[in-house]
Amino acid sequence: MSEYTSRDASGASVGIVEKKYYSFARKPTEALVLESGTRLGPVTVAYETYGELSPNKDNAVLVLHALTGDCHAAGYYSKADAKPGWWENMVGPGKGIDTDRYFVICSSILGSCGGTTGPCSTNPATGKPYGLDFPVVTVGDMVEVQKKLMDHLGIERLLGVVGGSLGGMQALEWSLRYPDRVAGVIALATTLRHSALAIAFNEISRQAIMADPNWRDGHYYDGEKPNTGLAVARMIGHVTYLSDAAMRRKFGRRLQSKGDFSFQFDDIDFQVESYLLHQGTKFVERFDANSFLYVTKAADYFDLEQRGEANSAVKAFSRAKASFLVVSFTSDWLYPTYQSRELVRALKKNRLDVSFCEIKADSGHDAFLVPNKRLSRLIANFLEKVQSENDS
Repeated sequence: MSEYTSRDASGASVGIVEKKYYSFARKPTEALVLESGTRLGPVTVAYETYGELSPNKDNAVLVLHALTGDCHAAGYYSKADAKPGWWENMVGPGKGIDTDRYFVICSSILGSCGGTTGPCSTNPATGKPYGLDFPVVTVGDMVEVQKKLMDHLGIERLLGVVGGSLGGMQALEWSLRYPDRVAGVIALATTLRHSALAIAFNEISRQAIMADPNWRDGHYYDGEKPNTGLAVARMIGHVTYLSDAAMRRKFGRRLQSKGDFSFQFDDIDFQVESYLLHQGTKFVERFDANSFLYVTKAADYFDLEQRGEANSAVKAFSRAKASFLVVSFTSDWLYPTYQSRELVRALKKNRLDVSFCEIKADSGHDAFLVPNKRLSRLIANFLEKVQSENDS
């Protein structure tokens, strides 16, 4: 049992964890060929693992993070670390993804800034950060890098692939690219493809970054960073992750430490304004502006309707062999439940084993990150079922 037994309300923590790195494609002949046709190398993957890999290497669960997450899904980097990984409530001993039973892997995605190669990494051709010289990447490219990591770890078949939002897109991509290497897929608050609304919000966010005078066409690493633009982009995105009910409950129209309006534009009147400014300020301390451009573009390009013949998601999933658990949330207006139902229909038309649940929650799109006993039970039961079927 970990010494961290009371720092998370849902149970014990995995405790102290270490970020690890794996590099490949060091030679030009070994370069990773992206969907765009561009060759990329070398590539470094940042990852963390929790639990123990079984002797048969058949208990591995790959956790895939959302848009601005990273490989730090659970645990703490030190005893002084005040904040655990982003899915501490789900990953750990006795939790939904039980590290007493499963060997859990989480890696930072290609193109982001969590330690895996991206636009802020050093371009070996120049000795400087790539910036916009970094090639545009896709969800498929992210999965290819994850597959290289699984090969490195000696894991031929994943018991489960779990992800929410952009992580859910990656999980679906795994089931199509490597159908023989995935037993179970858990897709949370995700979609077959972005709607025009989702693309629009991402483009507004990107324009906010590119309009910042410090952006300098992506080559800002030797000077002032486009923090204002990135903070605004985060504020825009954060609103889409919440819901009307959640914002009404948290803030309503309450004023921020005052009894009346200030009647000024350079002052904060409402609590919700203060909250969004705080979110933007925190975000620029941990995220790279160029990476935000790349990961949002990858999400916008994702489209499983275009994957199969005759522009059909049904045709696309004809390759899949895994069992699926699809979960949506009632207040998610970024990826509404109707989009999860479209996914479920495509899976069922291929006679795949699929379970679907819409969970009542008022937290919006971020509901899959919020502690929820029902979600934890669904995930735990699904993984147990898949493991039992694999053992039989």
